[in-house]
Amino acid sequence: MLLALSPADAFAQDGEAPGVDTAQELVADQPDPFEMDEEQEAEVVLDLDTRASPAIPERNAAGERQIGFEATELVYDQDSDTVTAGGNVILRSGDQSLRADAVTWNRQSGEIVATGAVRLVDEDGNQLFSDRLVLTDELEAGAMDNLLLAFRQGGRLAAANGQRTADGDILLERAAYSGCAVVDADGCDKTPSWRITAERVWYDAETDRIRFSGAYLELFGARLLPLPGLTIRADGSASSGFFVPDIGLTASNGIELTDSYYMRLAENRDLLLSGYLYTEAAPMVSAQYRHLTGTGAYQVTGYATYGSRIPLSDGFANSEKDFRGYLFANGRFQLDPNWTFTGSARLASDRTFLRRYDISREDRIRSVVQAERIDDNSYVSIAGWATQALLVSTPQGQVPLAAPLIDARYRLQDPLLGGTVELQANTLAITRGSGQDTQRAFARAQWDLRRLTNWGQLVTLTALVRGDVYHSDENDRSPTPSYRGLPGWQARGIATAAVDVQWPLVGAFAGGTQTLTPRLQLVASPAIRNLEIPNEDSRAIDLEDSNLFALNRFPGYDRVEDGVRLTYGADWQFTLPGWRVDATLGQSYRLSDEPTLFPDGTGLNEQFSDFVGRTQVRYEDFVKFTHRYRLDKDNFAVRRNEVDATVGSDRTYLELGYLRLNRDIDLNFEDLQDREELRLAGRVAFARYWSVFGSAVVNLTDRAEDLSLTSDGFDPLRTRLGVAYADDCLEFGFTWRRDYIRLADAQSGSSFRLYFALRNIGL
Repeated sequence: MLLALSPADAFAQDGEAPGVDTAQELVADQPDPFEMDEEQEAEVVLDLDTRASPAIPERNAAGERQIGFEATELVYDQDSDTVTAGGNVILRSGDQSLRADAVTWNRQSGEIVATGAVRLVDEDGNQLFSDRLVLTDELEAGAMDNLLLAFRQGGRLAAANGQRTADGDILLERAAYSGCAVVDADGCDKTPSWRITAERVWYDAETDRIRFSGAYLELFGARLLPLPGLTIRADGSASSGFFVPDIGLTASNGIELTDSYYMRLAENRDLLLSGYLYTEAAPMVSAQYRHLTGTGAYQVTGYATYGSRIPLSDGFANSEKDFRGYLFANGRFQLDPNWTFTGSARLASDRTFLRRYDISREDRIRSVVQAERIDDNSYVSIAGWATQALLVSTPQGQVPLAAPLIDARYRLQDPLLGGTVELQANTLAITRGSGQDTQRAFARAQWDLRRLTNWGQLVTLTALVRGDVYHSDENDRSPTPSYRGLPGWQARGIATAAVDVQWPLVGAFAGGTQTLTPRLQLVASPAIRNLEIPNEDSRAIDLEDSNLFALNRFPGYDRVEDGVRLTYGADWQFTLPGWRVDATLGQSYRLSDEPTLFPDGTGLNEQFSDFVGRTQVRYEDFVKFTHRYRLDKDNFAVRRNEVDATVGSDRTYLELGYLRLNRDIDLNFEDLQDREELRLAGRVAFARYWSVFGSAVVNLTDRAEDLSLTSDGFDPLRTRLGVAYADDCLEFGFTWRRDYIRLADAQSGSSFRLYFALRNIGL
């Protein structure tokens, strides 16, 4: 049955208590469950449990809470003036609900008692389970026995008994808290890997805070650590407090001890303060401030210490005392639906600070600011960036500062013969402290027309015109002559026309489907004044499958490929249930046999280019394999051989990466060095939550490939091994890592680290 009553008349109508006859009338329209067979009874109970309830206002006109209830049995005792609902009782009021085996209401005292498999859901979605629960007339919990409080965000509180205070807080005795799930993915019960036990627990419903008295941390049932003054948030959000310390051992700094204090300044702001103690180095401090605003978010992180350092250029390893630190800030702001501002600033006090303190192993760090405007047909970017050299010998004065970099594009739909026209304007200024300065501006218009023929060929026609203006000075300070260009003002015009034809052919093959797509492209450009123009952004050139059919195989804008060339190749795709294979192979031919601008070793320096290709194999999410290669056109020697493969699941897998660049040139210069490198990583899971993992990076390049190296062809750069435990709420492990590169005060050697984290609680 379903009723909606105010608490003052919780089981009465018209202000009068229901007698036995009235109670019988309330169930008169329902079959007597005691006269039904088991199948009929189950149908009635199921109907009462699952049918949709009509909307019941939380308050009536008098401001009293209204309570709707369902029950299979309703009995009134005139002697004690109590009403008892039994058989699968459901009470609802607004967003709150209660389910119990029986509910008794004493009309004289106003006490409502729910017993037997009680479940109370409050307006926030938190659930309270108990054997016996005393309710107020506002459907709020009072005294309770053998209870479990499951918060909507995942935490759980269990206690022998509890009491709701007058101000709405809950006081629990002999309680335990855990952020772990108590059932697994199959619905089976499981014991939480950690919990916090306490003599007494206070839950503040208004602030969602849980405060513990006499608390201890237990792992796998063993009491390990006292937690005096512990306070956490029941809603899963962060609260102020100390982290669990990290312990490590490194070759550069000795034994490390790190601890942090987290400050929750507001719902949208926080501050993390950290201290670092070392046995072989001066202490260090760091701070991280984060702020979520109405338009975006930003963070600022800083590290600082006063200790010894060895300059990267000091061959005598003379240490000196000085301030050392690092500043990192970034943010992103959506100013309106179209405009976005992004910024990132990174600055280190010296070249080895980040590596010595294991913050970063980059050899350069970059600071960037950018404002972008994007809509359906236009794009505008105003940016600037600066780079700081770290683990390299490049003088900082030779490192460029690029500001401003402005790029604007506008797309016109169907302006000519049904094609698309894109207009572009671009300008860039590059400044060096002790090197070449370059300024550039150009305007470009590109027309594209795509058509599908009756036979299924996809034909693309392209026409491009561009005008450039450059200015540069101190060109002789650029270390590579071919990058300098002529000083002063220079100008050039560029025109390119292209025809691209693709013909997809689809058919059945070996029980699956294959698609073979031959492709042919003809590109023509008149002679272009390339060497008179400084080269700032078109340096690292190499023929790959990704740029084989590009209008300009040079990266960037400063170098443009001229002449007439024909590019041909094919794509092949084969699919089976769970399997997919993709392959690409192609080559290009220049119609002129005049010397080319491309350097030796790029695969593009002769009339016929090298062959380039890519093969990808994927089986569901278990096998991922990619092979990129370049074959010498004369003898099919492998000039580029790159493999990336992953086999396994998320928990047990093997990753392999291999790169070999054999450009077959006598003199390797800045951007065309030969290299060979092997990367391995893997993880093996066992005993459900345990795993062992490892990784290695090995330099296989020897002196025959690069005269600047002293390697014998097998030079490990870094290796790592570890063991870890990770379940849904606990993670800890031990890691060993060895670095083989020594730079100034960043020592080579072994490092050890022990880490520990309790998920869902912030420790």
